[in-house]
Amino acid sequence: MSDIAPAWQPTVAVIGGGYGGIRVAKALDDVADVVLVEPKDAFVHNVAALRALVDPAWLPRIFMAYDNLLARGRVVRDRAATVDSKRVVVGSGEEIAADYIVLATGSTYPFPGKTDATETEVAHERYRASHRALADADRVLLVGAGPVGLELAGEIKAVWPGKHVTIVDTADDILAGPYMPELRAELRRQLDELGVELLLGGALREAPPTEPGTAGTFTVTTATGTEITADVWYRCYGTTPITGYLADDLTPARTPGQLIEVTPELRVLGQDTVFALGDIITVGPPMAGYAGRQAEIVAGNIRALITGEGEVQAYEPMPPVIVVPLGPERGAGQLPGQDGVVDSSVIADIKGRGLLVGPLAEILGIAG
Repeated sequence: MSDIAPAWQPTVAVIGGGYGGIRVAKALDDVADVVLVEPKDAFVHNVAALRALVDPAWLPRIFMAYDNLLARGRVVRDRAATVDSKRVVVGSGEEIAADYIVLATGSTYPFPGKTDATETEVAHERYRASHRALADADRVLLVGAGPVGLELAGEIKAVWPGKHVTIVDTADDILAGPYMPELRAELRRQLDELGVELLLGGALREAPPTEPGTAGTFTVTTATGTEITADVWYRCYGTTPITGYLADDLTPARTPGQLIEVTPELRVLGQDTVFALGDIITVGPPMAGYAGRQAEIVAGNIRALITGEGEVQAYEPMPPVIVVPLGPERGAGQLPGQDGVVDSSVIADIKGRGLLVGPLAEILGIAG
């Protein structure tokens, strides 16, 4: 037998260059011809986007080029127009035949939590413009008391302690989800120390008349009759999965909520060689940490199928976990295997100060 490895390798098309997509693409670069399809010209580290809003000096750190992600594969800068079980058609009309396909297109979310701009400079300018509006505002309204609303309040107060920040939500408490009551109590305590006003249990009767993130003083009223005057506001809710590109043979796996049903091995339901992960699947909440773990399983399973070595593994959903920084030094969280609430010093070390920029830059091959 010849000791020379065959020149042919299977093609793996990874649709989406977010937290899960870059990990899968990089992990399979040595055993497959990897094609990463992504419309943005750079990876966007959304976890740190709120810090970049209050401090635009962070912008170059959260927009990271894909140039050094892959040693052998290629990045196609385009959107996926149609994806079926064997091929990807991108916006330009190019067709990419693939032996394996990974759907990792993530979700949309209101600015500043995410940006829909595909050009880095366009995105930078929007953050800078909104930063100017925020810096000039005396009163800020945040609509949504989930992780983004709480974190944004903490970021604003860390830079401008004197600004009046109000958070409104229809829920009766902050941070919906399977979290300990003690965690919510601790976050409420810290928000109170920061002077953040919480107005819970009532929606706004009407949306503010200005666009989110733009300057303009207004007054709105909650369902309970409370008037709120603010100079700028941000929408901090509304995750929408991106799955509109699915072709007929994949659409049976899509739910009415536009999520994708998957098997325990993270295969798209009814498919053997199409996998999905992250915000677009029915497993787990839409969080970067979950996408990272799912990417490990998907990459490992495809590697096992390509090489014939090892077994295909099932993904085991993680227990409830969340880390909520309120600026660089404050915050609280809930971690698996730890009793009670994780305090501010640990949150600052895990996420608050560096916002996980270093590990993402390492994956993308960007020098520190």
